[in-house]
Amino acid sequence: MSDTPNTPEPRPARPRGAPRFPDGPQPDPAGSHFERRIRSFQPRRSRVTAGQADALARLWPKWGLDIDGHKIPDLGELFGNDNPVVLEIGFGMGEATAQMAAADPDTNILAVDVHTPGQGNLLGLADRGGLTNIRVANGDAIILLREMLAPDSLDGLRVYFPDPWPKKRHHKRRLIQPEFLSLAATRLRPGALVHCATDWEPYAEQMLEVLDAHPDFENTQPDGGFAPRPGFRPLTRFEGQGLDKGHVVNDLLFRRVQHGAKEAPGLTP
Repeated sequence: MSDTPNTPEPRPARPRGAPRFPDGPQPDPAGSHFERRIRSFQPRRSRVTAGQADALARLWPKWGLDIDGHKIPDLGELFGNDNPVVLEIGFGMGEATAQMAAADPDTNILAVDVHTPGQGNLLGLADRGGLTNIRVANGDAIILLREMLAPDSLDGLRVYFPDPWPKKRHHKRRLIQPEFLSLAATRLRPGALVHCATDWEPYAEQMLEVLDAHPDFENTQPDGGFAPRPGFRPLTRFEGQGLDKGHVVNDLLFRRVQHGAKEAPGLTP
């Protein structure tokens, strides 16, 4: 008998350029099929844990959606029901998304991000929590809205703590801009709630200015301005740490107005 201890077989080397998760989220699902433009997000590189990798391998074929700009998903088929669908853009590691899904099981959440560890983490949270009302989309939310979602298909939009792009020369990269809101308005049903939150006060002021000026949205606050944090948005660990440091978090709650009441010029819902 050999005295050599048993050691695990080395993993086969992945060919250069091959996707890490062949049946999971693709590195750039839309490829070069659409025009190059300034993007509001920057993919982050970080390690995928064993648990996140397992969740991606097991659950992506069932609960994942690559934003390739070609397949037009039927949201009823995607979720297996006709419940209202809320689009969340940028969910980080997914803890708040999972909490909101658990608290409101009759609302479906289509959660978009490009961060692979976060995608795996949210899938794992949904699986362990028995949450069947979460689907995870991978890629550019602009392409999803413009190319893949039908008019009036969404009942809400959530944008929590987007990249503030603090340097002035990068402000054009901020997501909440008039053009983005005009696009989102075509996919939101009348009465749909747009909920933004940020701990970067200059960005909060810009969000408020842009939303106030947009004809497709109205502030839910009778006196205008920012809203108190609603109970349905969980206080995340990251947000709590910021508050402990004296950061100010601002919530904005705006509603999609009725079609025809304040339509943007030239925009067809």
